Parts: sequence; structure tokens; C-alpha cells
Amino acid sequence: MTSVPSLRVVFAGSSGFLGEHLVSALRTRGHHVTRLVRRDARAGESRWDPQAGIVDTDLVAGADVVVNLAGSPLIANPHSKRWAREVGESRRTTTALLAATIAAAPGPRLPALVNASGISWYGDHGAAPLTEASDTRGHALLTRVCREWEGATQPAASAGARVVRLRTAPVQDRSHPPLQQQRLQFTAGLGGRIGSGRQHYPVISLRDWVGAARFLVEHPSAAGPFNLCAPYTPTNAEFTRALARRVHRPALVPVPAAAIRVAAGPMADEVLGSLNLRPAALLDLGYEFEDPDIDAVLATGLARA
Repeated sequence: MTSVPSLRVVFAGSSGFLGEHLVSALRTRGHHVTRLVRRDARAGESRWDPQAGIVDTDLVAGADVVVNLAGSPLIANPHSKRWAREVGESRRTTTALLAATIAAAPGPRLPALVNASGISWYGDHGAAPLTEASDTRGHALLTRVCREWEGATQPAASAGARVVRLRTAPVQDRSHPPLQQQRLQFTAGLGGRIGSGRQHYPVISLRDWVGAARFLVEHPSAAGPFNLCAPYTPTNAEFTRALARRVHRPALVPVPAAAIRVAAGPMADEVLGSLNLRPAALLDLGYEFEDPDIDAVLATGLARA
């Protein structure tokens, strides 16, 4: 394990699936992590209220890195307007508060901000290869959310802070959506491609997501957007075949695009859109993936803990 200087990390969104794993990895590396929580704080925690604009400004100013993964769950009723509103507002509000607090911190050194985002920022690009230099297209729900989410980090960047935007692909692990449900579906013999199956579907293993996020927290010059996805992006049909092989079942129940549009509502464009993504910025910085393709990602994701 490479030795790195111990960092003071303030962490928002630490109770989520990815947050818990990243906090554990950072502490294992010797970093001092203070969790931001919305209840009475215990040891190693600090209470905040992002909706009210309340956070310990001295704590944030004294951090080396602020990590923000906070936001309401993406798994819910896709037809709910209240859910769609909360998905956007929860991410904008937390990010805007932390970015403004960092920007207002006394210099000369500002804390870095490592902020969550998603691959939906790009929108549907068909089969075109995409890197962090690609544009954003369309007006799908999560595409709009990601644009506003990343936009809320701008005060910190404008003030001169190092800002990393984690454009995360679906993380594949048997204990968490989406693979948690997909494994059960395919094991029951009900798996199949979605729509044409030609749409590209970026994925990443949990251990590579944690490894890449930790790498970017520790890297002193990493800044800008980073695609957190495996280097080789499968199509939906390739993902379907790979998962069917792993659970030793046929995948003979395709889901028509029309059915997805009815069931998923405003999320349908996210399911049917195509993102042929590559983690170019991570690779350029020297991060080495443990699970570079769909077979490796699923082998790791389906392995019992």
C-alpha cells in the first residue's frame, strides 16, 4: 500500500452505500474523517443542516478535502413529481452550501472538493466514444440534474479550490441496486436485453469505484470531471449475455422499449440512452483498474462478501 500524507477529510453523504465504503477505505489509509450528519453528532461527526444553510464553517475551512456524496435516493417511483424534485434539490442544496463555504474559507490554501455526479451528465450519444471532453446533450431528468449538480460546485472552483466531479456509472455489487435486483431476475430466468440492446451501458465494480474515488481524494492535482466507469463499456446485449452466463441461466425475455417508456416514465431515457464511455482522465493520471471489462466487473460484483 502506497504511503500518503494523512488528510483531514470532511465527508457528506457518509451513510449511503458508497459513502460507507469510501469512509472505511480512507480511514484504513490513515486519513482523519469527520462525517457530516443531520442528527445529534457523536465522536467523529459534526451536525449540519444543508436546507437551513448550517454547517461548521471552521471545520470545513480546516479540512484538506471535502467529499460530498449527499443526495436523496435514485431508487423510487419514477412517476413521482415529488421524488424528481427532491432528487435535484437535495443535490443542488448540499453542493451549493459546501462549495460556498469552501469559497469563503480564509486562504491561502482552500480545501479541495470531491463531489458526486453521474454519467447521465452526457445524455444519449449513441455509439460515439465519449471521454470527459465530450459535451452534454438532451434534457432527460438525470441529465438536467447532473448539469445543475456540477454547476453548484462552481463557486469553489472559481475561488481557486481543487474541484473533482465524480461522474459515476452504475456500481455493480450483489448487495445493492441495480445488480441486486438484476441477479434475482436473471436467476429466475426472467432476464433479457432492454430495447434493441445496442445501447452502451457503462458499469464499474465497487472496488474500482472506491479505489478510484480514494485515488482522486488523495491526488494533489486531480481536478475536473472524471468518468468512474470500467475502461471497456459493454452494450446492453453484451451485459445481458455476461450476466446470464454468470448465473447459468438463459436470457430469453427481452423488454420492449415501449414497455420501458410506460414503466420508467421520465427515467426511460436513462434506461434506453447510450453512453459509450471511457475513463480517459483517470487512466491519464495513472489509475489502474482491477476490473476493466464486464466479465471482470460481474465476477467481482457477484462474488459473496
